Amino acid sequence: LRPGQGTRDHPPAHVVLRDRLLAAAVACFKRHGAAAIDTPVMELRETLVGKYGEEAKLIYELQDQGGELLALRYDLTVPFARYLAMNKITAMKRYHVAKVYRRDNPATTRGRYREFYQCDFDIAGQFDPMIPDAECVKIVHEILSDLQLGDFLIKVNDRRILNGVFAVCGVPESKFISACSTVDKLEKMPWEEVRSEMVGEKGLSPEAADRIGEYVQLHGGLDLIEQLLQDPKLSQNKLAKEGLGDMKLLFEYLTLFGITGKVSFDLSLARGLDYYTGLILEAVLLQQENDHVEEPISVGSVAGGGRYDGLVGMFDPKGRKVPCVGVSIGIERIFSILEQRVKASGERIRTTETQVLVATPQKHLLAERLKLISELWDAGIKAEMLYKRDPKLLKQLQYCEDTGIPLAAIIGEQELMDGVVKLRDVTKREEV
Repeated sequence: LRPGQGTRDHPPAHVVLRDRLLAAAVACFKRHGAAAIDTPVMELRETLVGKYGEEAKLIYELQDQGGELLALRYDLTVPFARYLAMNKITAMKRYHVAKVYRRDNPATTRGRYREFYQCDFDIAGQFDPMIPDAECVKIVHEILSDLQLGDFLIKVNDRRILNGVFAVCGVPESKFISACSTVDKLEKMPWEEVRSEMVGEKGLSPEAADRIGEYVQLHGGLDLIEQLLQDPKLSQNKLAKEGLGDMKLLFEYLTLFGITGKVSFDLSLARGLDYYTGLILEAVLLQQENDHVEEPISVGSVAGGGRYDGLVGMFDPKGRKVPCVGVSIGIERIFSILEQRVKASGERIRTTETQVLVATPQKHLLAERLKLISELWDAGIKAEMLYKRDPKLLKQLQYCEDTGIPLAAIIGEQELMDGVVKLRDVTKREEV
């Protein structure tokens, strides 16, 4: 928890906000029929190493623990693949909300932490092309719409299309993955810097880099897919042709879902992780000009994912593959935006779900409060009382105002004689 926030009895506002975000995501996952699973925070080091490409340097490794080299989980995807292989599961739809750990440089204003929540949804199993993939894009659309974060864009691409682009531009296959991680920086860096990294650090020829530049700066929808299917070079590449065919199918399904207005086929999207084999997707929030925020907040991607058909096979002794596709919602990043908006608007976050405070106006009525609160709890009503024998009524009502409890159930000597309870609307100060 951040210091200096929250009261003795209730969590800080930011914890309440994050819980609301998680609840919205989980409600969406359940709506789509996913089961909840969990995996250990610690994995064998060998489980994680070699799955993340250049990002592997951010894995938290632990010292030798009695002969075992361990590491903290870097994401929820690799442990899920290990879980499927160990239990010989060939089909599953799951969600998982848990903390992951990355030895990164924190940037708390942009929602980057070393320990943070990931909120994942995955579909594992052999199904007809792009139907599960389309559902994953739909889920991202649903959650970002439900949270009312403003305008957003879901970028989609396919690793096979990217690899096809690299092949027709003259990049050796051994450099596909490193070229991919460089293209992934296009969102943060101008093309000139990306090009110089390709040539200077990754060893690509200037000609190859220029040819890649012609492709990776393209974005659009079905029209662009059709255009690339007619491209004389790209259409001759088997991988690219497969990827473009599936991308066309994806857009047909997304059209039926009615969400193509928020989806862009973007060839600059690469996602740096090694394990993606097909569809890749990333959602970004679009900063609105009329946002009443003093300093526009840039948090980068708020959701990402893709297809990883080879990962489960890495953990299976016989190499049996289970195709998988999934998405991860960036709860901490979305939370950074919401927190900034709440501060700017001056809105007060209610930090408790308590519906009613049981109060007494006179002394020696603790027994009556305990009897009444027990009745409310048994009826499923969220109720509280102050932990004092004889609290002052003003103090009890002030507690309601401070914490946002809307009602006070007041029971005094007169109420006991009349056999009633006085219910006070704390905000309106009306009693019945």
